[in-house]
Amino acid sequence: MERILADVKGKRRYDASGRRAQARRNREAILDAAERQFLEGGYAATTVAAIAREAGVSVETIYKGFGGKPGLVRALFDRALVGRGPVPAYLRADAVRDQESDPAAIMREWSAIATEVTSTAVPVLLLMRSAAATDAEMAALVAATDDARLERMRHHARFLAERGHLRQGVTVEEAADVLWTSSSVELYELLVLRRGWPLPRYAEFLADYMIGTLLPRDRPAGA
Repeated sequence: MERILADVKGKRRYDASGRRAQARRNREAILDAAERQFLEGGYAATTVAAIAREAGVSVETIYKGFGGKPGLVRALFDRALVGRGPVPAYLRADAVRDQESDPAAIMREWSAIATEVTSTAVPVLLLMRSAAATDAEMAALVAATDDARLERMRHHARFLAERGHLRQGVTVEEAADVLWTSSSVELYELLVLRRGWPLPRYAEFLADYMIGTLLPRDRPAGA
């Protein structure tokens, strides 16, 4: 009996880290293949089977992990929202509020983050918008992502109001609308994609717009 117990205790515990790492690699391969095929061929013409072949996985794996094409697009959008840095963009935006007391500096940081995120997300957002014209699921996804972004901007607007940063007469809802517009794909499309603005200039414009629209006009010089 003691020998049996010793053998049991001596067995190594099952290590699932390799399996999890492979699952992450498969997920990224699926998303990379989906993004390439969606952007090159369009939403309607792209099939789950073609994505599976390129990613080297089964069709069942994609349906199990994403639930089909709408789920793949949503996952691509969520991946784009992380931004380019090692820390997700939304965490960096919240950290700015905790670390910075100057509202103008906060808005300049927010504009830089918004520009970064929009530049990564815009191909997926334009895909969603195009597909939404003929696909009800994609139309619902566009509406849901717009609503979620507006709620996120309300979160920021409430912070500005609670700190006393908003100009007199500017409501939380109006501030949220300004922030929502500043982070929209439509504005980015007009100025960056169609008019060719460099990203640093676009970020500067967003900051100037938010500061000029939302903050008191009698701020100290240089603020």
